[in-house]
Amino acid sequence: MSAALLAILGWLGFFLGYRFYSRWIAKRVYRLRPEAVTPAHAYEDGVDYVPTKPLVLWGHHFTSVAGAAPIVGPAIAVIWGWLPAFLWVVFGTVFIGGVHDFGALWASVRNQGRSIGALTEDVVGRRARSLFMIVIFLVLLMVNAVFAVVIANLFVNFGSSVLPAWSAIVVALAIGYLLYRRGMGLLWPSLGGLAILYFMVYLGDVLPAPELGATTWILLLFAYAFIASLLPVWLLLQPRDYINSLQLFLGLGILYLAVLISNPTVVAPALNPAVPADAPALVPLLFVTIACGAISGFHGLVSSGTSSKQLDKETDARPVGYLGAVGEGSLALATILATTAGFATLGDWQEFYQSFAAGGVGAFVQGGANIMHNGLGLPVGFATTLLAVIAVLFAGTTMDTGVRLQRYIIQEWGQIYQLPALTNRYVSTSLAVITCLILAFGAGGTAGTGGMTIWPLFGTTNQLLAALTLLVISVLLVKLARPYWYTLVPLVFVLLMTVLALLIQLGDFWNQGNYFLLLLDVLILVAAVWVVLESAVVFNRARLEARAEQVVE
Repeated sequence: MSAALLAILGWLGFFLGYRFYSRWIAKRVYRLRPEAVTPAHAYEDGVDYVPTKPLVLWGHHFTSVAGAAPIVGPAIAVIWGWLPAFLWVVFGTVFIGGVHDFGALWASVRNQGRSIGALTEDVVGRRARSLFMIVIFLVLLMVNAVFAVVIANLFVNFGSSVLPAWSAIVVALAIGYLLYRRGMGLLWPSLGGLAILYFMVYLGDVLPAPELGATTWILLLFAYAFIASLLPVWLLLQPRDYINSLQLFLGLGILYLAVLISNPTVVAPALNPAVPADAPALVPLLFVTIACGAISGFHGLVSSGTSSKQLDKETDARPVGYLGAVGEGSLALATILATTAGFATLGDWQEFYQSFAAGGVGAFVQGGANIMHNGLGLPVGFATTLLAVIAVLFAGTTMDTGVRLQRYIIQEWGQIYQLPALTNRYVSTSLAVITCLILAFGAGGTAGTGGMTIWPLFGTTNQLLAALTLLVISVLLVKLARPYWYTLVPLVFVLLMTVLALLIQLGDFWNQGNYFLLLLDVLILVAAVWVVLESAVVFNRARLEARAEQVVE
């Protein structure tokens, strides 16, 4: 199979999805209103609620939702063959992920910028809201604790990525100042920032940072996340995510260009007939292994958490929400190409993928660097550094946003349960970081890898969150007498695959004697079933009421 042809087919699917399907959804289902006053204007405070140019906001949204997951998930899932991963990434992004991200952003903007968890009370009920927000907090806890480990390991294994990754913070602060305090346009700060960042990639390859150890890096990352989540979004979060998005898209462009020029052969089989013994069944595990890159519940948290508070016009929700999902799908597609066409022979690929856990960021960096070297003649060391920096920046921006979202959740709990101390952003941020550190070092010891303890539940919990978000959007649509099949059908599919995966995991945890994860799995499953049942009652009642109103009219 030609890797170039596979890339072109994937791009064509993404283009058609955005050009036609997202426009139809915007017009007929979500019915965007250009004159509507968004929360960014209604509650502008210069810290969290800030009207933002759509290109800058898209950069924040895209890099926040992407993270390392659309690299890790597809890099593992190709063990079943490239075809299932390719189909799920393309069709999942177009018909499910894009609609989910777009819908969560729209629903939050229409409801004072509240998170999808807080919105559940109005749409479904108080009990459903409480259970939903617990699931949300658990997902954020997993993401932040694990991504800190991922970044720390990348710093340890690829020391050349340290300098360019941290220099992006300084560049972002400078861009934020130039844009919002000096009133400069985007062009020159963008070009200057890109030039500096790519020079730092070169310099990092020449002058790798000294080794500090993963534990030290984890502590430094959480110290940075604490500070970053308190700063106004215009000062660091927006410009950092924006300039990172330009650098990351340029890096992906280089990788895709190398694919088109060298046109390597996809050596991995379309369907792998010799799957390792430890690999689970393709169905339903494919649909939770590849979460980010097709559909991810974490995206709904970003859409309704930070992006909805920065949307300048309601019509910007389509390019920010749907196109953000397409951007992540492009990263997942690049990962599939790098991990299936970046090896010289089928034997080399099979030697690498000897177990289900063999894939990951390392396969993406190694395979992508080989393609860049063969297609563009880039030194392998530089290409390796570039791809390692891409992985670090994606994970870092997601961690930035994740800690801020944890702060929002704690503040919303303070408002809901009338606990004024929790509404203080310093207190809520401290609690967010402390809970992450307790998980990291309480369950992982001095290594700080405790997040990995509950990571096996991330895929199913994350997809469960996506299904519940689609459920809230569907109930909201039926209450507004809007077409709801475009969210309801994806909801049923994702929910079915996720519940099946949860049940399979229950058996695995029981056989392994891992009663801690077994208990968590049961609690998550019970919470999900509870929310689904309450939502189904509300959905059916709203549907009957809407039908009765039509009869009366």
